[in-house]
Amino acid sequence: METAKQNNTRDMTKGAPARHILFFSLPLLAGNILQQLYNMVDSWTVGNFTGDTALAAVGVAFPVIFLFVSLFIGLSIGSTVVIAQFYGAGEDERVRAAVDTTYAAFLIVAVPISLLAFLISGPILHVLQVDAAAFPEAKLYLQLVSLGLVGSIGYNTNAGILQGLGNSKTPLLFLTIATVINIVLDILFVAVFQWGVVGVALATIIAEWFSWIFGIFYINRKYQAFQLRLRGLKLDTRLLRQIVRIGLPAGIQNGLIAVAIMALMAKVNSYDYDFTAGFNVGNKIDCFAFLPVQSFANAATTYVGQNVGAGLMDRVRTGTRATLWMSIVWCIAAAAVVIPLSRPFMMAFSQTPAVVDAGVLYLWWVMPFYPLFAIQFVLNNVMRGAGEAVFPMISSIVSVVVVRVILCYVLADVFGQQYMFASYAGAWLVGVLLSGGYYLSGRWKRFGSLAQS
Repeated sequence: METAKQNNTRDMTKGAPARHILFFSLPLLAGNILQQLYNMVDSWTVGNFTGDTALAAVGVAFPVIFLFVSLFIGLSIGSTVVIAQFYGAGEDERVRAAVDTTYAAFLIVAVPISLLAFLISGPILHVLQVDAAAFPEAKLYLQLVSLGLVGSIGYNTNAGILQGLGNSKTPLLFLTIATVINIVLDILFVAVFQWGVVGVALATIIAEWFSWIFGIFYINRKYQAFQLRLRGLKLDTRLLRQIVRIGLPAGIQNGLIAVAIMALMAKVNSYDYDFTAGFNVGNKIDCFAFLPVQSFANAATTYVGQNVGAGLMDRVRTGTRATLWMSIVWCIAAAAVVIPLSRPFMMAFSQTPAVVDAGVLYLWWVMPFYPLFAIQFVLNNVMRGAGEAVFPMISSIVSVVVVRVILCYVLADVFGQQYMFASYAGAWLVGVLLSGGYYLSGRWKRFGSLAQS
């Protein structure tokens, strides 16, 4: 695809697999860091200029928002895989059709999801047993952000399309602009105007919508081959079924993981808002540390998609091994830094001793076992890139949704809240056994290239 190759796309069917995965992952990593910075600035701003109840409120809302965005994150993954396989096979017209179909589906479903999220914000927070002191701010923040979900979903749709073509740089540009806007508006609305969680929510909405709309203008200007227009979009039902077959399990998986996070948070919230705030900040720090692995794994999805599309399975195996090694080495290095510095990291967000202690407890339980999570995460993304979407979903649901939640409640009730986070290690061990066993069986290769169907 000549137009695409002139605009930062990467053909991963030739050249060193490790080099492709590493360099494709770098913009993804920068984008993931910006997304976490996005969330951490929200937490830092309200924690330092509003208070711990607002900090807890913003943290509680995150898994709820993720629940509603998860369906489109899944469809974005589906479109990335389908586009990557067609691009790897040189099927230009089918790439164009897949782009049209992805955007048509987005336009049909995005607004209803936003409205649904707004309407059920209150009931969900009641189910989560949010502390009475944090409940009013959590509900207000969640309702406001729900109204801006279209912008977040739109950004993910744009990013999925471009990543399928091997372009991880342009989505980073969109996200950079959004992050700068969010930081500036956070400081203005919260630190200067003293609008509290309302200011944080408005900053998030404005930034997300700008990144989505700017992305549309940029794509239309730079990518003449697949301009995004409201009129003239063609929904190919056959391609939509392929995108849904790959993306829906990922969306369901993400949605159920969000439910599992909310179930775990309901247990955390049953204590006090200091413990809740500490968990929320600790979780942000550990998610930040995991970003390189997430970026390697997402790069592997595109890499595997292109090479499966071209029928190059030897390159798939080589790329998988390289991704696993990079991920495991990073996890060991991250734990070596975060564990001894966990208290100073926590104190950057809150000076309340109980909040700091809760976050440190979480980090000491979670960080040593990150290599297990990395193995499961990478293998699931590799299999998904090859078109196998169901088993990665099963592995994630069993380990994260079932095992982790059950262990969390049992450990907390039997041994006390200080042991509840050991549930993460138990869940990741189960996930490695499931995903590793299925990968070694080779059954994930059965779908072959979509371009040949």
